[in-house]
Amino acid sequence: MTQEFVIGIAQRAILVTLKLSAPILSFALLTGVLVSLFQAMTQIQELTLALVPKILAVILALVLFGPWMLRVIVEFTSELFTNLPHYVI
Repeated sequence: MTQEFVIGIAQRAILVTLKLSAPILSFALLTGVLVSLFQAMTQIQELTLALVPKILAVILALVLFGPWMLRVIVEFTSELFTNLPHYVI
């Protein structure tokens, strides 16, 4: 196994991680901006007002994108396990 081969596997793993985290982080970011704007307009500075909507947004993102995320990670893992004999040589 060459250095380039290992770097290629690591690069694919990082890309899969970025793909999987993007929807959740996007929902949390958008919710955080909207809540911050609401707090700035109303001058309500309550910590739970900022935290609870973000948690709900992350849960919503997991419900919406969960099947797709599971499919992506299963495909990547099965590809790794299928090609395992080629990696060892």
